[in-house]
Amino acid sequence: MSLAEQTLGEIASGLPGATRIFRQYHMDFCCGGARSLREEAQRRGANLDALAAELEALKASPSADKDWKSATSKELIAHVLERYHVRHRQQLPELIRLAEKVESVHAEHPTVPTGLAAHLAEMLRELEDHMQKEERILFPMILRGQGQMAAGPISVMESEHVLHGEALEKMLMLAHQLQLPDGACNSWRALYLGVGELRDDLMEHIHLENNILFKQQASSPPGVCCGHCTCG
Repeated sequence: MSLAEQTLGEIASGLPGATRIFRQYHMDFCCGGARSLREEAQRRGANLDALAAELEALKASPSADKDWKSATSKELIAHVLERYHVRHRQQLPELIRLAEKVESVHAEHPTVPTGLAAHLAEMLRELEDHMQKEERILFPMILRGQGQMAAGPISVMESEHVLHGEALEKMLMLAHQLQLPDGACNSWRALYLGVGELRDDLMEHIHLENNILFKQQASSPPGVCCGHCTCG
């Protein structure tokens, strides 16, 4: 199957470095991972041939990005917890403080990100609730080798991922697509830098779960332990 007909999720999970290119083209490879490369290129007005050529070039060059598709469920979960759950809990409170400061100090500026602090606070509440469900319910089930019995919790997590994707879009809209005004202060610059980092991290987080970890559970035989836990 040509790259053009493969889904964004398939490419992102099978070609290390592809997610970086997708971000450059503002392509949604996490919540929109079921769309084909051709469909997403048309949707974004991108040159399909040029995009495919960039992706093909990745195959010929070594990448520093880990191929998580070959990782065990235990390795993936450990990575998600350490790299993303911990990080989101650090990122959002600081971004809320920065947004509150920028909105207060620059209230009269025509491009002040009005409402961003409140939206980030809502994102933190929703994401914290989501991560606790994974930590307390879903991930322990997977680590006990009960992944095939976790279809219900996985479906809930996938639905919430769609909402997180919508929250990211609203965040970027409130932040004027991260376009800084002339003479922006250091707090404003730090805010938009951090918002961009949160966007990238959350998209990668959702991608690893939707396109790799959750699919692993659908393909594993029922009742078979992951091989890396202490079942039994």
